[in-house]
Amino acid sequence: MSRRAELADAAISTLARDGMRGLTHRAVDRAAGLPEGSASYYFRTRQALLQATVERLAELDSTDMPPGTGMPPGTGLPAPSGQDLDAFAAAAARIVESWLTSGRERQLARYELALEATRRPELRQALVASGATIRAMVASQFAAAGVRQPGQRAADFVAFLDGLLFDQIAGAGARELTSADLRAAIRALLASVTGCRDDGAT
Repeated sequence: MSRRAELADAAISTLARDGMRGLTHRAVDRAAGLPEGSASYYFRTRQALLQATVERLAELDSTDMPPGTGMPPGTGLPAPSGQDLDAFAAAAARIVESWLTSGRERQLARYELALEATRRPELRQALVASGATIRAMVASQFAAAGVRQPGQRAADFVAFLDGLLFDQIAGAGARELTSADLRAAIRALLASVTGCRDDGAT
């Protein structure tokens, strides 16, 4: 792991634990266990540190995809058509479940960054760019399945998943979804968004 990645990981942990107000170069140095001045050496400004954190989050999210789906690297999710609807839902549920458990810290950091981005246009641009990768992957699978308007429907699907994640991590809902609950919820959402049915029609 590079020193920049190590510091970005420390920034993620700091954001999740202490929030945006607690994110300083010195706090990142302490979290990384590195000498004071390390973070400011690699990231001269606060914006540079935030940008690096966003990019690291996107990198970590992308590495989750192949292991979580059980597919070879680069293939992402199965196309959600016909009999593959269950496979796609199960794969997406595994990814979401990992983000609710082992990846929970990253989600908390992302929420802190998202709120800060409402006041920092340059940070907003970085978040939009990082999210475009996942949306493009889903859109390509929707297109392969013959789903109409795959880009728009992929954007809707990812937005709904974002809402599901937020509700489970920081929302007011008291219900904790099990693995089976997640699969069922995502399958229903997928069928609604894409119009795919068990017989493969769209």
